[in-house]
Amino acid sequence: MKRYIKDILEAAVVFIVVFVLTITNLFASADYMLKDFVYQVPRGVDSQIKIIAIDERTLEELGPIGTWSRQYYADLINKLNEHEDAKPTVIGFDIIFNGYFDDNNVMGGDAAFAAACQESDNVVVASQLQYSEKSQMNHDGTVTYLVEEVYNPYNELAQYVKVGYANVAQDSDGIVRRVQLEEMYQGQHMSLFSKVVYDTYCEKMNLSSFEANTDKYGKVLINFSGKPGDYEAISMIDVLNGKIDSRAFRDSIVLVGAYANGMQDNFNVPNGNSQQMYGVEIHANIVQALMKNQFAVTGNPIVAGIILGLIAAILYFIFKHVKVWLAAILLILGTGMEIVAGVTLNNNGIAISLLYFPIVLVISFVYNLAVRYILESRKRKKVLNAFKKYVAPEVVDEIAKKGDFSVKLGGENRDIAVLFVDIRGFTTMSEVLTPEEVVEILNHYLNLTTQAIFKNKGTLDKFVGDATMAVFNSPFDLDDYEFRAVCAAWDIVEGGKALEKELLEKYGRSIGFGVGVNCGQAVVGNIGCEFRMDFTAIGDTVNTAARLESNAKKGQVLISQEVYDRVKDRVEADTLGEIPLKGKTKGVCVYSITSVKRD
Repeated sequence: MKRYIKDILEAAVVFIVVFVLTITNLFASADYMLKDFVYQVPRGVDSQIKIIAIDERTLEELGPIGTWSRQYYADLINKLNEHEDAKPTVIGFDIIFNGYFDDNNVMGGDAAFAAACQESDNVVVASQLQYSEKSQMNHDGTVTYLVEEVYNPYNELAQYVKVGYANVAQDSDGIVRRVQLEEMYQGQHMSLFSKVVYDTYCEKMNLSSFEANTDKYGKVLINFSGKPGDYEAISMIDVLNGKIDSRAFRDSIVLVGAYANGMQDNFNVPNGNSQQMYGVEIHANIVQALMKNQFAVTGNPIVAGIILGLIAAILYFIFKHVKVWLAAILLILGTGMEIVAGVTLNNNGIAISLLYFPIVLVISFVYNLAVRYILESRKRKKVLNAFKKYVAPEVVDEIAKKGDFSVKLGGENRDIAVLFVDIRGFTTMSEVLTPEEVVEILNHYLNLTTQAIFKNKGTLDKFVGDATMAVFNSPFDLDDYEFRAVCAAWDIVEGGKALEKELLEKYGRSIGFGVGVNCGQAVVGNIGCEFRMDFTAIGDTVNTAARLESNAKKGQVLISQEVYDRVKDRVEADTLGEIPLKGKTKGVCVYSITSVKRD
């Protein structure tokens, strides 16, 4: 029960984190980037929207745009309208015509342009808003910048055209992804240039115009239809020179604007892939968004935070109680479902933060994975430590190092050294002592033999009553294993002297050890059945070592001829000659160790 309470509290923390991050949008720039990647997918541009580009070729032929007579714009309108039955529906100039250019505006280009607009009756031109440098706090807590001045078209032109401001604002990361469709100036409503173009188009086509919902700042998110360069752009000079049949613009929305880098009307956009988009292209995207109802506003962050926080908390709780592979699948599904839900909502006019739910979910998954790893490591360590009480620590450490815990039947031939040791006089002693005293003495003895074997890197094979069997060079390779086996035998005998004295004082009984050591080929491996097996060594080498031990007297270490030949330079031993051993048809030459020469 305590575990579930802990898990529920942790899930509650996950909910709070997702909720707080969603309503505060703490990492807004990163969230913008993710939403740009997910929301700004190719939608295809509308061929009905065309751009007449004031490009490099136009500037090369006509000169810098600041030197142009407005007669050029009048000529452009007349060219587009030269076929009465094939005129554009709307002509929008994303150009500021503030003030007069010609000295004699009555007969010059200014007047000609105004006259052309009057005759066309389908022209929209841009104005420019000048905002205050200081912000203002509104009654609802939002911060805005007031419009201080508007740069409108000159008077003769203004009465024959519709006007919309061309300002497009950048978000904090310098990218244009939201626009303000309406503004207020001196108590009057003003509309964005591209919205005026759209409204004019609807008016000319007798269509009902779409009114987009806005957020608390009066802004909407543009779902871009095209990337930079996607809309059909025709050089203005080609139109003026008659290289383009004006009937190509029949019933179209024509936008005229800067299409050269030097005109400084290009911006970073969310789908630009490091390529900037001209302002006239941005307005083309806005017009299409209005035509297709492709705007979105930021949804209620509190509602989104509650829903996403609850789902994240539930998934966190599930992560704690399912297998890792299933948790990974749920992580992927949860993230994928949030993305699908976000895209669906965006396509229906609501944009939500996408960043925080998957981030917290991934952190939750990794945290649970780390906790499981730590717990499993601790559990494994406990198992290994317990295992070391039954198997030689070297064997356990090697298995843990390799990470191979699979155990199967089978063996191999190895050259090993085998040690057997037994208590002399134990049977007689056990008959006169209590069981508790017998066990205590036996444990003292087994502790001594085990420490001596492990000290010399041997593998404790088994205890058989009061006998101990150890092997050297098994299951893993061990250098100088024959001498190590002899050293272990000698340590047992030497240690037995102190133990014998202690037991004599305590129980009035003395014991000693007889040890036998042999080396040679033996079969080493797991022997038994699938559900119960023993890792041991079998063969004549093992049997001979056991027979040597049974012939050893108290405090005596007997070794075979094979062992003596391998270690004779480092031991002193008395030869006992050839003695018969039980089970052997031939006698075995045996040596009794009298001292060991260690480095």
